[in-house]
Amino acid sequence: MAAATEGFLLGIPAIAVSLAGKELAHYETAARVVVELVQLFKNNTHVHPWLLNVNIPDIAYEQLQGRRVTRLGKRHKAEPVVKSINPRGETVYWVGAAGKAQDAGEGTDFHAIANQYVSITPLQVDLTQFGQLDAVQAWLGNGSA
Repeated sequence: MAAATEGFLLGIPAIAVSLAGKELAHYETAARVVVELVQLFKNNTHVHPWLLNVNIPDIAYEQLQGRRVTRLGKRHKAEPVVKSINPRGETVYWVGAAGKAQDAGEGTDFHAIANQYVSITPLQVDLTQFGQLDAVQAWLGNGSA
């Protein structure tokens, strides 16, 4: 996702792709879907570049039900980070597993994958919490640093 975001920030249409599953046995399915999407990108005449998050079910290409434009679902809190020592005696941290789906209803990426659809979610990068700008300004007071 980071590389796709960098491309997008440079004005390049970008696609981040994930094969969604535990076995990760159908890379050829993901490859075929990516080729199709790149061909669509090449033929697209839209004005602004897109940043797309694409999740592809880990199934044979022929089993795909199609493509769905989705929104991101939400997960429960991830498992805790585990502190450990590697064989070299260095401290390492293992990031805990992602939490279970909390919001996986129709229209989400989770729902699309569960129903054997390729999930395509257009993303935005601006993380500004516009609704809190005034509250933070009030918290800081009228002066500036």
